[in-house]
Amino acid sequence: MSDTRPEYTGSGCLRATHSLGLVIFPAFDWAISPTHPEREERLLYTQDQLREEGLFDIPGISEHRPDMADMADISRVHFCPPGFERIVEVPHLASAGSAISAGRLVLAGGCDKSFALTRPPGHHAMKVVQGGRGFCAVNIEAIMLERLRGEFGLRRVAIVDTDCHHGDGSQDVYWHDPDTLYISLHQDGRTLYPGSGFPNELGGPQALGATINIPLPPRTGDEGFLLATKEIVRPILDAWKPDLVINSAGQDNHFSDPITDMRLSARGYAEMVRCINPDIAVLEGGYSIQGALPYVNLAVILSLAGMDFSRVVEPAWRDDLAATSLESMDYIRRLRDTTLTGFERRPRNAASGYRFENGWFVRERDIYYDTDGIHEQQNERLRACEHCPGLLLIRTRTHYGGWSICIHIPRSACPDCASAGEERKREAERKGESWEFSDQRRDIYLRG
Repeated sequence: MSDTRPEYTGSGCLRATHSLGLVIFPAFDWAISPTHPEREERLLYTQDQLREEGLFDIPGISEHRPDMADMADISRVHFCPPGFERIVEVPHLASAGSAISAGRLVLAGGCDKSFALTRPPGHHAMKVVQGGRGFCAVNIEAIMLERLRGEFGLRRVAIVDTDCHHGDGSQDVYWHDPDTLYISLHQDGRTLYPGSGFPNELGGPQALGATINIPLPPRTGDEGFLLATKEIVRPILDAWKPDLVINSAGQDNHFSDPITDMRLSARGYAEMVRCINPDIAVLEGGYSIQGALPYVNLAVILSLAGMDFSRVVEPAWRDDLAATSLESMDYIRRLRDTTLTGFERRPRNAASGYRFENGWFVRERDIYYDTDGIHEQQNERLRACEHCPGLLLIRTRTHYGGWSICIHIPRSACPDCASAGEERKREAERKGESWEFSDQRRDIYLRG
């Protein structure tokens, strides 16, 4: 990563080193409830701050309108047995569309980097969607990525999730995808929702090593976050060599966030972004509406643009907050050593957490949708294959509905796995089962 410095025009005007496109969709008319952390005014102060600071007057920084995603974009990523019309609202389509717009800005050559400042968020939405989880209904980054893959032919991609909560939805969507590296840097799941994201969660049986979890102790400050980013995340990215890096940019690690217990500052966030060096950032969480979001977003924008962010200081900041305890720093160093060693020696075709039955990897799961109070049962079966990631079958039901079968043929499926998926669809039709069918090779989604 090159060392960036702010540039000046001949007239002395400040200028971005990296051209940066900002796509802003605040969803002012949508909220989970009037007093919920995910409510209308969440980005109001940020938008005001950016204009007051004159960000859009800086050459190289530009504002862009969002496109709208459609149901084809949603179905490219998710199965939804209740029906997408029961889950997806217009703001979800606009939020996902904002991310798609940001991605196109970079890949079509309009900007060096982009940042989608959008809501509602999405990184808790899993492959199967039965309702809302963790303020999320559909997975914004995954919807963006799969559209970009179709339009620009991307294959090897990395998602670095810096939200304070483990991105269990993004992990689940790409659990069986050996071409998508998912790294999550988050507060330890023993102390925070959703209670997952531990170092032994490494990916599905045929994609082991493509999932990396870095759970940090509560009250980790700038020092601890930067150690983890520079000495764990950066070396793994360098070894992976992705064609595109996406930052799932949750900002609830901030010291003032009301629902988490970390101590990151706005400048700490900007340093992390400079180290990760993403091509595209997409806003996720962050619920300190006045005390954090305007300052963190400003610092992150300056960092993405390759400009100086050292003067961005929150009103409530104290220098002692940046420190991380010696005990926590020792823990992060041990985590660094075990994570890097495990990544370098990552196994292949091992059934970690699964049982093996007649050529299939099998596991059962129970999932709770906290927003809607829904309990889901899943039986997941992955076809063991030496030639591709394997055919994925998910049988799912909730406490109020019957079983559905979800059939997923991955984009790099071999002919045998694709044929087996087609046959399972025909079997479901013959039996009168409720079914959904996704063939990524041909960009087809069907429902019966």
